[in-house]
Amino acid sequence: MNVCDRSGPREWVDNAVRLIDADTQRSADTHLLRYPLPIDWNVQLYLKDESTHITGSLKHRLARSLFLYAICNGWVKEDTTVVEASSGSTAVSEAYFAKLLGLDFVAVMPATTSPQKVALIEAQGGRCHFAKNPAKLYEEAADLAAEHGGHYMDQFTHAERATDWRGNNNIAESIFQQMQLERHPIPDWIVVGAGTGGTSATIGRYIRYRRHETRLAVVDPENSAFFGGYEAGNARFETGMSSRIEGIGRPRVEPSFVGQVVDRMIRVPDAASIATARRASEVLGKRVGGSTGTNLWGAFGVVAEMLAAGRGGSVVTLLCDGGDRYAGTYFDDSWVAAQGMDLTVPTAALLEFEATGTWG
Repeated sequence: MNVCDRSGPREWVDNAVRLIDADTQRSADTHLLRYPLPIDWNVQLYLKDESTHITGSLKHRLARSLFLYAICNGWVKEDTTVVEASSGSTAVSEAYFAKLLGLDFVAVMPATTSPQKVALIEAQGGRCHFAKNPAKLYEEAADLAAEHGGHYMDQFTHAERATDWRGNNNIAESIFQQMQLERHPIPDWIVVGAGTGGTSATIGRYIRYRRHETRLAVVDPENSAFFGGYEAGNARFETGMSSRIEGIGRPRVEPSFVGQVVDRMIRVPDAASIATARRASEVLGKRVGGSTGTNLWGAFGVVAEMLAAGRGGSVVTLLCDGGDRYAGTYFDDSWVAAQGMDLTVPTAALLEFEATGTWG
């Protein structure tokens, strides 16, 4: 009898999964905040505050899922070097989990990445590798992993499959559980951005699985490919340009984006995203990032649509990360001016919405 046996001791795998589960157990769920709207509107708006994760952003969920997926698939082992193509929050969160497991982590990023981001990744024990050609970021990350005999995590491919969309404490299940005692417990709309596409895929699938009437809207900033790809029905659509709203928007439609579960796409100007992030920071009493501004701009439009139709209900969106990470960009008037953006018009639209509930 011929036998090819690749089994080995599973002590490290067992302990790695235990460490990640224990870390999750120590963390309370993120808060669901009420965004103040006039009571007589009979529409409630909620923000799922993902900035309260230990690594400060929505990407903490993704990094946890990616590590569990890679470990349980046998791709990540005791001595594996983990590599990711990311210059932002995903790299910070993945560096955290790599450190938790005693693994080396390398973030492959453009040379133009801000020193603040590099510092955040290094503070979690990660190393930063600056790509020679930013247009070949994915390929360079894969090549670097191969050189080290490591594993390229590839968030943009695996995000939609690493999370159990049927439940298991994913973000969709958490939203619906936290909404149970609200006046309108089943949201009319959930509004999210797309970076990898994993969050929108998870929420869209969960809505269908639970047979909710909730609709899913995905907001997309300037230069990003998701809106154009959705409009054209082209999963290979590319713009070739990077997004100024960090964490969302991509130069190509990423493999994890599942457009079939999205009910509506909304394109949001970058000036509107930044103006909304600033205004929301004033209203909430805490700074929020630019992607939260994009989400809220889309959510405000949906709320105004409901008001115009005389419908009550609820809308949920995400507070993706805190705004302090962007003190030198979105909250810096000189940076905004250097980008050629004028916040006057979107700011006026926001104030008009707050006063009258009308949009556009």
